[in-house]
Amino acid sequence: MNLVMGALKFFSLPFILSLLLVPVAKYIGYRVEAYAMENNRTVHQGKIVRIGGLAIFLAFLISMAVYINADQTINGILIGGIIIFLCGLLDDMFNLSPLMKVIFQSIGALCAIVIGNVTLTTISLPFLKIDLQALSYLVSFIWILGVTNAINLIDGLDGLSSGISLIVVCVIGLLGFFMGRRDVVLISLMLAGAIAGFLPYNFHPASIFVGDSGALFLGFMIACLSLLGFKTSTFITLGFPIIILFVPLSDTVLAIIRRKLNGQKISDADKSHVHHVLMFKIGLGHKRSVLVLYAVTIVFGIGAIVSYFNEFYGVILLVLFSFIAWIFIELTGMINPRFHPVIGLLRRTIKWPRKSKHAFFEANRIHDDA
Repeated sequence: MNLVMGALKFFSLPFILSLLLVPVAKYIGYRVEAYAMENNRTVHQGKIVRIGGLAIFLAFLISMAVYINADQTINGILIGGIIIFLCGLLDDMFNLSPLMKVIFQSIGALCAIVIGNVTLTTISLPFLKIDLQALSYLVSFIWILGVTNAINLIDGLDGLSSGISLIVVCVIGLLGFFMGRRDVVLISLMLAGAIAGFLPYNFHPASIFVGDSGALFLGFMIACLSLLGFKTSTFITLGFPIIILFVPLSDTVLAIIRRKLNGQKISDADKSHVHHVLMFKIGLGHKRSVLVLYAVTIVFGIGAIVSYFNEFYGVILLVLFSFIAWIFIELTGMINPRFHPVIGLLRRTIKWPRKSKHAFFEANRIHDDA
């Protein structure tokens, strides 16, 4: 009971603050005309404020000031987080160039690494342990930038990036509890509370968007939390965050591969992200597509938790989940409509008749709109 009450204490303040600050963020957004602009990729209509991350950021920052006596590590993360948030806020208001965003994000990541010493020293995957040594700072830098942008990239439907971030933060907090990392648990609880207070406004139909300010900040905090929580574990480090962040990370990797194969810039937009596929090609609609991706994130989170207690069973589950996910990727043509090596191998192995092959695949070819 004391444990539950303690958790509620750290969760409730940012939750209430976030609930109260969202209307403030809306008011500011309307005054400064920070709206989400409609284009051929948007799924919303009308003027919707896109600086909702302001409510999450302030609720979290105030709660940290109330409950946490910051050490150098926390200070490094918070300084970096403030820089990342400002980058997103300026982008929401003035549309920063890709170069400026990279500069801001690089400075934020370096603050966490240099000031906070938030680094990955060892990669401990199932049955494999790699000592990074001199590569520690480089790998940590790439990891923070990668996760930061992965959360932002998946921010395409109402409540998607915020809901997935909430699930991911809860799983990281739970694993931190099992590992005895009180700092990870407390920060996760406060960040989860701030997201949960925002989500009712952001879930479909959204009255406010998290924006780059929120998505980049959430991605940065998740990246730092994962390094902070797992770098000292002798069992696993980078493996857990990769498992928990399967949806945004895999979608990011697929987008990069898809755009390179199509001769596009990596920064170019398209409508072949997993949420677009579920919504438009599978026909699930807005809300159900988001709920499906929530469920997938929860499933992989459970896989990470199982892996912590039993490595063998965890690996079996994750291989199974990953195989199913890859079949989905090939069937829906998320990389390329003609790219389906595993399905082709299965067809040859089990003598799948060619004339009846993949009616779904043929009927649902994905083509980039940009």
